Amino acid sequence: LREDKATRRGLGGDRGAEARQYTKMLVEKLLKAIETTLPRLEPVQLKYASARAGFAMNRRLPTSEGVINSPYPEGPVDQRVPVLIVERPDSSLMAALFGYACHNTTLSFYQFCGDYAGYAQEYLEAAHPGMVALFMMGCGGDQNPYPRRSLDLAKQHGRALSNAVEVALSVKQPRAIHGPLGVALEEVELEFATPPSREELLKRKETGNKYEQSHAVRLLDQLEERGGIQTSYAFPLQVIQFGNDLTLAAICGETVVDYSLRLQQELKSGTGNSGEQEPVVWIAGYSNHVFGYLPSLRVLKEGGYEGNRAMIYSSYPGPFAESVEQRVVSKIHELTNQARKSAQPK
Repeated sequence: LREDKATRRGLGGDRGAEARQYTKMLVEKLLKAIETTLPRLEPVQLKYASARAGFAMNRRLPTSEGVINSPYPEGPVDQRVPVLIVERPDSSLMAALFGYACHNTTLSFYQFCGDYAGYAQEYLEAAHPGMVALFMMGCGGDQNPYPRRSLDLAKQHGRALSNAVEVALSVKQPRAIHGPLGVALEEVELEFATPPSREELLKRKETGNKYEQSHAVRLLDQLEERGGIQTSYAFPLQVIQFGNDLTLAAICGETVVDYSLRLQQELKSGTGNSGEQEPVVWIAGYSNHVFGYLPSLRVLKEGGYEGNRAMIYSSYPGPFAESVEQRVVSKIHELTNQARKSAQPK
Protein backbone atom coordinates (compact mmCIF):
# COMPACT_ATOMS: atom_id res chain seq x y z
CA LEU A 1 0.00 0.00 0.00
CA ARG A 2 1.63 3.22 -1.16
CA GLU A 3 2.02 6.06 1.33
CA ASP A 4 -0.26 8.38 -0.67
CA LYS A 5 -3.00 5.77 -0.85
CA ALA A 6 -2.78 5.05 2.88
CA THR A 7 -3.32 8.76 3.49
CA ARG A 8 -6.28 8.93 1.10
CA ARG A 9 -7.91 5.96 2.77
CA GLY A 10 -7.63 7.64 6.16
CA LEU A 11 -5.13 5.10 7.50
CA GLY A 12 -3.44 7.22 10.13
CA GLY A 13 -2.01 6.28 13.53
CA ASP A 14 -1.68 2.56 14.24
CA ARG A 15 -3.55 1.55 11.06
CA GLY A 16 -1.18 3.60 8.94
CA ALA A 17 1.83 2.10 10.71
CA GLU A 18 0.46 -1.39 10.11
CA ALA A 19 -0.06 -0.62 6.42
CA ARG A 20 3.51 0.62 6.03
CA GLN A 21 4.88 -2.39 7.92
CA TYR A 22 2.93 -4.76 5.67
CA THR A 23 4.13 -2.99 2.52
CA LYS A 24 7.76 -3.28 3.63
CA MET A 25 7.32 -6.95 4.52
CA LEU A 26 5.63 -7.73 1.18
CA VAL A 27 8.38 -6.12 -0.89
CA GLU A 28 11.06 -7.98 1.07
CA LYS A 29 9.28 -11.32 0.67
CA LEU A 30 8.77 -10.83 -3.08
CA LEU A 31 12.42 -9.97 -3.60
CA LYS A 32 13.45 -12.98 -1.51
CA ALA A 33 11.19 -15.25 -3.56
CA ILE A 34 12.82 -14.05 -6.79
CA GLU A 35 16.30 -14.49 -5.32
CA THR A 36 15.47 -18.01 -4.17
CA THR A 37 13.87 -19.23 -7.39
CA LEU A 38 16.23 -17.81 -10.05
CA PRO A 39 18.95 -20.43 -9.41
CA ARG A 40 16.32 -23.18 -9.72
CA LEU A 41 15.21 -22.52 -13.30
CA GLU A 42 14.54 -25.66 -15.33
CA PRO A 43 13.04 -26.56 -18.73
CA VAL A 44 9.25 -26.81 -18.88
CA GLN A 45 6.47 -27.34 -21.37
CA LEU A 46 3.59 -24.86 -21.50
CA LYS A 47 0.03 -25.79 -22.39
CA TYR A 48 -3.24 -23.87 -22.36
CA ALA A 49 -6.80 -24.92 -21.62
CA SER A 50 -9.87 -23.21 -20.21
CA ALA A 51 -13.12 -23.92 -18.40
CA ARG A 52 -15.87 -21.85 -16.76
CA ALA A 53 -17.03 -20.87 -13.28
CA GLY A 54 -20.43 -19.31 -12.74
CA PHE A 55 -20.31 -17.22 -9.57
CA ALA A 56 -19.13 -13.92 -11.12
CA MET A 57 -21.94 -11.50 -11.94
CA ASN A 58 -22.15 -7.94 -13.19
CA ARG A 59 -22.80 -5.57 -10.28
CA ARG A 60 -23.97 -2.47 -12.20
CA LEU A 61 -27.76 -2.63 -11.95
CA PRO A 62 -29.56 0.06 -13.99
CA THR A 63 -32.45 1.72 -12.14
CA SER A 64 -34.68 4.74 -12.67
CA GLU A 65 -32.30 6.67 -10.41
CA GLY A 66 -29.13 5.57 -12.18
CA VAL A 67 -26.72 2.65 -11.88
CA ILE A 68 -26.40 1.11 -8.41
CA ASN A 69 -24.09 -1.56 -6.98
CA SER A 70 -26.32 -4.65 -6.98
CA PRO A 71 -26.48 -8.02 -8.80
CA TYR A 72 -27.32 -7.58 -12.49
CA PRO A 73 -27.73 -11.05 -14.06
CA GLU A 74 -28.34 -9.59 -17.54
CA GLY A 75 -25.17 -7.48 -17.48
CA PRO A 76 -21.93 -8.24 -19.34
CA VAL A 77 -19.80 -10.94 -17.71
CA ASP A 78 -16.74 -13.05 -18.53
CA GLN A 79 -16.94 -16.39 -16.72
CA ARG A 80 -14.09 -18.05 -18.59
CA VAL A 81 -11.27 -19.58 -16.52
CA PRO A 82 -8.07 -19.50 -18.59
CA VAL A 83 -5.31 -21.83 -17.38
CA LEU A 84 -1.62 -21.89 -18.33
CA ILE A 85 -0.30 -25.35 -17.46
CA VAL A 86 3.40 -25.69 -16.64
CA GLU A 87 4.78 -29.24 -16.94
CA ARG A 88 8.23 -30.66 -16.35
CA PRO A 89 9.81 -32.77 -19.12
CA ASP A 90 8.48 -35.89 -17.36
CA SER A 91 4.91 -34.43 -17.68
CA SER A 92 4.55 -33.82 -13.94
CA LEU A 93 2.81 -30.60 -12.95
CA MET A 94 5.09 -27.80 -11.80
CA ALA A 95 2.55 -24.96 -11.75
CA ALA A 96 -0.80 -23.73 -12.99
CA LEU A 97 -1.56 -20.06 -13.62
CA PHE A 98 -5.29 -19.41 -13.77
CA GLY A 99 -7.45 -16.32 -14.08
CA TYR A 100 -10.97 -15.09 -13.44
CA ALA A 101 -12.70 -11.75 -13.96
CA CYS A 102 -14.28 -11.03 -10.58
CA HIS A 103 -13.53 -8.96 -7.48
CA ASN A 104 -12.16 -10.96 -4.55
CA THR A 105 -14.80 -9.44 -2.29
CA THR A 106 -16.90 -12.33 -1.00
CA LEU A 107 -16.06 -11.45 2.60
CA SER A 108 -17.68 -8.76 4.73
CA PHE A 109 -14.84 -8.34 7.24
CA TYR A 110 -11.44 -6.65 6.99
CA GLN A 111 -8.92 -9.33 7.91
CA PHE A 112 -6.15 -10.99 5.94
CA CYS A 113 -7.68 -13.58 3.61
CA GLY A 114 -7.13 -14.60 0.00
CA ASP A 115 -10.91 -14.78 -0.51
CA TYR A 116 -12.14 -17.15 -3.23
CA ALA A 117 -8.88 -17.03 -5.24
CA GLY A 118 -6.80 -17.92 -2.19
CA TYR A 119 -9.02 -20.86 -1.36
CA ALA A 120 -8.87 -22.05 -4.98
CA GLN A 121 -5.07 -22.01 -4.79
CA GLU A 122 -5.16 -23.87 -1.48
CA TYR A 123 -7.49 -26.58 -2.83
CA LEU A 124 -5.44 -27.05 -6.02
CA GLU A 125 -2.12 -27.34 -4.20
CA ALA A 126 -3.62 -29.86 -1.78
CA ALA A 127 -4.90 -31.93 -4.71
CA HIS A 128 -1.58 -31.74 -6.58
CA PRO A 129 1.34 -31.94 -4.12
CA GLY A 130 4.40 -30.14 -5.44
CA MET A 131 2.43 -27.94 -7.83
CA VAL A 132 2.31 -24.16 -7.35
CA ALA A 133 -1.11 -22.63 -8.04
CA LEU A 134 -1.06 -18.98 -9.14
CA PHE A 135 -3.99 -16.62 -9.68
CA MET A 136 -4.07 -13.68 -12.12
CA MET A 137 -6.95 -11.23 -11.91
CA GLY A 138 -9.03 -10.65 -15.02
CA CYS A 139 -11.11 -7.62 -16.01
CA GLY A 140 -13.41 -7.84 -13.01
CA GLY A 141 -13.72 -4.18 -12.05
CA ASP A 142 -17.51 -4.31 -12.39
CA GLN A 143 -17.97 -7.95 -11.35
CA ASN A 144 -18.72 -9.35 -7.88
CA PRO A 145 -18.95 -12.90 -6.53
CA TYR A 146 -22.52 -13.85 -5.67
CA PRO A 147 -23.78 -14.84 -3.17
CA ARG A 148 -21.35 -13.17 -0.80
CA ARG A 149 -20.60 -11.85 2.71
CA SER A 150 -19.42 -14.97 4.55
CA LEU A 151 -16.31 -17.11 4.89
CA ASP A 152 -18.21 -20.24 3.86
CA LEU A 153 -19.24 -18.55 0.61
CA ALA A 154 -15.62 -17.56 -0.09
CA LYS A 155 -14.67 -21.22 0.33
CA GLN A 156 -17.62 -22.27 -1.86
CA HIS A 157 -16.55 -19.95 -4.68
CA GLY A 158 -12.95 -21.07 -4.22
CA ARG A 159 -14.06 -24.66 -4.68
CA ALA A 160 -16.03 -23.72 -7.80
CA LEU A 161 -12.98 -22.00 -9.28
CA SER A 162 -10.60 -24.83 -8.37
CA ASN A 163 -13.05 -27.30 -9.93
CA ALA A 164 -12.96 -25.27 -13.15
CA VAL A 165 -9.16 -25.40 -13.13
CA GLU A 166 -9.31 -29.16 -12.57
CA VAL A 167 -11.53 -29.43 -15.65
CA ALA A 168 -8.97 -27.46 -17.66
CA LEU A 169 -6.16 -29.67 -16.35
CA SER A 170 -8.06 -32.75 -17.51
CA VAL A 171 -8.59 -31.56 -21.10
CA LYS A 172 -7.33 -34.32 -23.39
CA GLN A 173 -5.83 -32.03 -26.04
CA PRO A 174 -4.69 -28.74 -24.48
CA ARG A 175 -3.15 -26.12 -26.75
CA ALA A 176 0.66 -26.40 -26.79
CA ILE A 177 2.30 -23.03 -26.14
CA HIS A 178 5.61 -22.35 -27.86
CA GLY A 179 8.19 -19.57 -28.09
CA PRO A 180 9.82 -17.30 -28.92
CA LEU A 181 8.68 -14.73 -26.40
CA GLY A 182 7.80 -11.19 -27.46
CA VAL A 183 7.17 -8.40 -24.96
CA ALA A 184 5.97 -4.82 -25.48
CA LEU A 185 5.38 -2.27 -22.71
CA GLU A 186 4.43 1.38 -23.19
CA GLU A 187 2.33 4.13 -21.67
CA VAL A 188 -0.64 5.87 -23.23
CA GLU A 189 -1.89 9.26 -22.08
CA LEU A 190 -5.50 9.10 -20.89
CA GLU A 191 -7.20 12.46 -20.61
CA PHE A 192 -9.54 13.43 -17.80
CA ALA A 193 -12.81 15.24 -18.34
CA THR A 194 -12.93 18.95 -17.46
CA PRO A 195 -11.84 19.27 -13.81
CA PRO A 196 -13.89 21.07 -11.15
CA SER A 197 -13.24 24.78 -10.67
CA ARG A 198 -11.52 26.23 -7.62
CA GLU A 199 -14.88 27.60 -6.44
CA GLU A 200 -16.50 24.18 -6.72
CA LEU A 201 -13.64 22.56 -4.81
CA LEU A 202 -13.89 25.13 -2.03
CA LYS A 203 -17.61 24.37 -1.77
CA ARG A 204 -16.98 20.61 -1.60
CA LYS A 205 -14.36 21.17 1.06
CA GLU A 206 -16.99 22.74 3.29
CA THR A 207 -20.18 20.83 2.42
CA GLY A 208 -19.20 17.41 1.05
CA ASN A 209 -18.94 14.14 2.94
CA LYS A 210 -15.54 13.22 4.42
CA TYR A 211 -14.32 11.57 1.21
CA GLU A 212 -15.46 14.47 -0.98
CA GLN A 213 -13.83 16.92 1.43
CA SER A 214 -10.56 14.99 1.42
CA HIS A 215 -10.60 14.79 -2.39
CA ALA A 216 -11.25 18.52 -2.65
CA VAL A 217 -8.32 19.27 -0.34
CA ARG A 218 -5.96 17.14 -2.46
CA LEU A 219 -7.01 18.94 -5.64
CA LEU A 220 -6.74 22.36 -4.00
CA ASP A 221 -3.22 21.38 -2.91
CA GLN A 222 -2.44 20.55 -6.55
CA LEU A 223 -3.66 23.99 -7.59
CA GLU A 224 -1.49 25.61 -4.96
CA GLU A 225 1.66 23.58 -5.62
CA ARG A 226 1.51 23.15 -9.41
CA GLY A 227 -0.66 26.02 -10.57
CA GLY A 228 -3.17 23.62 -12.08
CA ILE A 229 -4.94 20.28 -11.75
CA GLN A 230 -3.64 17.15 -13.47
CA THR A 231 -5.25 16.79 -16.92
CA SER A 232 -4.05 13.32 -17.98
CA TYR A 233 -2.62 10.07 -16.67
CA ALA A 234 0.30 8.07 -18.12
CA PHE A 235 -1.32 4.63 -18.31
CA PRO A 236 0.98 1.55 -18.58
CA LEU A 237 -0.05 -1.24 -20.94
CA GLN A 238 1.77 -4.47 -21.73
CA VAL A 239 1.47 -7.36 -24.18
CA ILE A 240 3.36 -10.66 -23.87
CA GLN A 241 3.32 -12.94 -26.90
CA PHE A 242 4.16 -16.66 -26.79
CA GLY A 243 5.06 -17.63 -30.36
CA ASN A 244 1.90 -17.78 -32.47
CA ASP A 245 -0.04 -19.44 -29.67
CA LEU A 246 -0.89 -17.08 -26.81
CA THR A 247 -1.38 -13.32 -26.53
CA LEU A 248 -1.47 -11.99 -22.96
CA ALA A 249 -2.56 -8.35 -22.72
CA ALA A 250 -2.09 -6.73 -19.31
CA ILE A 251 -4.10 -3.61 -18.46
CA CYS A 252 -3.57 -1.55 -15.32
CA GLY A 253 -6.27 -0.43 -12.92
CA GLU A 254 -9.56 -2.02 -11.93
CA THR A 255 -10.51 -2.82 -15.50
CA VAL A 256 -14.19 -3.37 -16.33
CA VAL A 257 -15.23 -6.48 -18.24
CA ASP A 258 -15.98 -4.70 -21.54
CA TYR A 259 -12.25 -4.58 -22.30
CA SER A 260 -11.87 -8.34 -21.94
CA LEU A 261 -14.90 -9.14 -24.08
CA ARG A 262 -13.86 -6.71 -26.81
CA LEU A 263 -10.16 -7.53 -26.97
CA GLN A 264 -10.67 -11.30 -26.87
CA GLN A 265 -12.48 -10.93 -30.19
CA GLU A 266 -10.33 -8.25 -31.80
CA LEU A 267 -6.94 -9.81 -31.03
CA LYS A 268 -7.79 -13.31 -32.25
CA SER A 269 -6.76 -12.42 -35.77
CA GLY A 270 -5.40 -9.52 -37.73
CA THR A 271 -2.84 -7.47 -35.85
CA GLY A 272 0.55 -9.10 -36.31
CA ASN A 273 -0.82 -12.65 -36.28
CA SER A 274 1.00 -14.83 -38.80
CA GLY A 275 0.26 -18.25 -37.32
CA GLU A 276 -1.86 -20.96 -38.93
CA GLN A 277 -4.15 -21.05 -35.89
CA GLU A 278 -5.77 -18.10 -34.18
CA PRO A 279 -3.85 -17.32 -30.99
CA VAL A 280 -5.42 -17.77 -27.59
CA VAL A 281 -6.14 -14.32 -26.14
CA TRP A 282 -5.94 -13.71 -22.38
CA ILE A 283 -6.77 -10.28 -20.97
CA ALA A 284 -5.59 -9.44 -17.45
CA GLY A 285 -6.58 -6.41 -15.42
CA TYR A 286 -4.97 -4.94 -12.28
CA SER A 287 -1.54 -5.21 -13.94
CA ASN A 288 1.61 -3.16 -13.27
CA HIS A 289 -0.30 -0.45 -11.37
CA VAL A 290 -3.71 -0.03 -9.72
CA PHE A 291 -4.72 3.63 -9.61
CA GLY A 292 -8.49 3.11 -9.44
CA TYR A 293 -11.16 2.08 -11.97
CA LEU A 294 -10.74 1.94 -15.74
CA PRO A 295 -14.22 2.38 -17.25
CA SER A 296 -15.21 1.56 -20.80
CA LEU A 297 -17.06 4.21 -22.79
CA ARG A 298 -20.35 2.48 -21.97
CA VAL A 299 -19.66 2.49 -18.23
CA LEU A 300 -18.41 6.07 -18.38
CA LYS A 301 -21.62 7.25 -20.03
CA GLU A 302 -23.81 5.26 -17.63
CA GLY A 303 -22.04 6.84 -14.64
CA GLY A 304 -22.23 5.22 -11.24
CA TYR A 305 -19.34 4.09 -9.08
CA GLU A 306 -16.84 2.66 -11.57
CA GLY A 307 -17.43 5.38 -14.15
CA ASN A 308 -17.35 8.40 -11.86
CA ARG A 309 -17.80 8.32 -8.09
CA ALA A 310 -14.79 6.08 -7.29
CA MET A 311 -12.42 8.86 -8.34
CA ILE A 312 -12.99 10.69 -5.04
CA TYR A 313 -10.70 8.11 -3.40
CA SER A 314 -7.83 9.15 -5.68
CA SER A 315 -5.82 12.30 -6.33
CA TYR A 316 -7.22 12.56 -9.85
CA PRO A 317 -9.72 15.31 -10.68
CA GLY A 318 -12.66 13.18 -11.77
CA PRO A 319 -13.83 10.84 -14.54
CA PHE A 320 -11.86 10.14 -17.70
CA ALA A 321 -12.70 11.80 -21.00
CA GLU A 322 -14.80 9.81 -23.49
CA SER A 323 -11.67 8.95 -25.49
CA VAL A 324 -10.55 6.54 -22.74
CA GLU A 325 -11.63 3.19 -24.22
CA GLN A 326 -10.42 3.83 -27.76
CA ARG A 327 -7.04 5.10 -26.55
CA VAL A 328 -6.51 1.95 -24.47
CA VAL A 329 -7.70 -0.43 -27.18
CA SER A 330 -5.67 1.27 -29.92
CA LYS A 331 -2.49 1.08 -27.83
CA ILE A 332 -3.13 -2.60 -27.04
CA HIS A 333 -3.42 -3.29 -30.78
CA GLU A 334 -0.16 -1.42 -31.38
CA LEU A 335 1.66 -3.33 -28.63
CA THR A 336 0.22 -6.64 -29.85
CA ASN A 337 1.63 -5.94 -33.30
CA GLN A 338 5.06 -5.22 -31.80
CA ALA A 339 5.05 -8.28 -29.53
CA ARG A 340 3.88 -10.65 -32.25
CA LYS A 341 6.55 -9.47 -34.67
CA SER A 342 9.29 -9.94 -32.08
CA ALA A 343 7.94 -13.41 -31.20
CA GLN A 344 8.39 -14.78 -34.72
CA PRO A 345 11.09 -17.46 -35.13
CA LYS A 346 14.33 -15.94 -36.40
